[in-house]
Formats: sequence, C-alpha cells, structure tokens
Amino acid sequence: MTDDLKQAFRQRVSQWAEKLNVGTHTVTLRPMRNKWASCSTSGRLTFNSELLALDADLWDYVIVHELLHFFVANHGKLWKSLMTAYLGDYPALEAKLRGVATENLARAR
Repeated sequence: MTDDLKQAFRQRVSQWAEKLNVGTHTVTLRPMRNKWASCSTSGRLTFNSELLALDADLWDYVIVHELLHFFVANHGKLWKSLMTAYLGDYPALEAKLRGVATENLARAR
C-alpha cells in the first residue's frame, strides 16, 4: 500500500465530505476482515485498506455510503434516495463490490 495511494484515497474522502457537508475527525485505513468500512458518531471513519487496490468508482461508493450514515443511520428509503442522488446507479456499484468480495474470499480459500 503506497503512501501516494493512501493520500489519494484520503483526499477523495475529504472531497466527498466537503461535498456532503460532513465533518470528519479521523480517517483510518487498515485491514478489516468482514467489512469495507465503518463510521462512528464522533466522526471517525475507518476504511478497509483493500479498497486501495480497487477502482475509484468503488472508492466513491464506499466513501459516500459511510458519509451518508452521518445523516441516516440505516439503509432505508432516504438513504437509498441520497445514494442515487450522489452516485446514480449505486446498486450496480454495490454488485461490483460484492463481486470483488466474492473473488477475494475464493482466493483466500
């Protein structure tokens, strides 16, 4: 994981946070076993470092997904509407990310 890639990812998080008007306090990249990211009510964002190997459109999906949780805690209608407003066909991105996860799991076996 190169420092340039980490910096690019953090910059992307900052850009989306500014666009969505979300204050973030800490952005961490680390290996995560069972998820792509998490967020806390204090503004802490943690992202799976495996994201750095993925396409930027998947970065955006995971970043926006987490940032929207600062406004909407669940994945209900409002959250889905906001995802669509910011990313368009987000279910296609979600499916692409699921495919990556499945491939990674198959390789790990």
